[in-house]
Amino acid sequence: MRKLVRFAIGGGIGFLVDAGMLAALLHLTPLGPFLARFVAIAVAMAATWAFNRSFTFDRSGRSLAAEGFRYGSVGVTAALLNYGLYSALLLSLPTLQPLAAMVIASVASMVFSFLGYSRFVFRPE
Repeated sequence: MRKLVRFAIGGGIGFLVDAGMLAALLHLTPLGPFLARFVAIAVAMAATWAFNRSFTFDRSGRSLAAEGFRYGSVGVTAALLNYGLYSALLLSLPTLQPLAAMVIASVASMVFSFLGYSRFVFRPE
């Protein structure tokens, strides 16, 4: 249960970074909602990796490179799921605000991420 709470805190941090970056990029740059979201996801992923590695999960016992590859694999898959759902929502519901689509997509990818990180990345050898 403690891991789930810490993961939720890390996810909250990632969400705030993601939402802040998306809002800033939409407001301050000519990037549209799709490219801005891509950049925001990358920055949020780096923030959650740092938190999860330090506070959420125990070390797996694998080399840093192997653990990093596994983390990246789950993270990229979760990001693709997040971005794909975000894009599908915006394309199918044109009146939906980008931040609302981000919330829905982020919750779905958070469930996937927790399962992937806890069972694939940080599970002891």
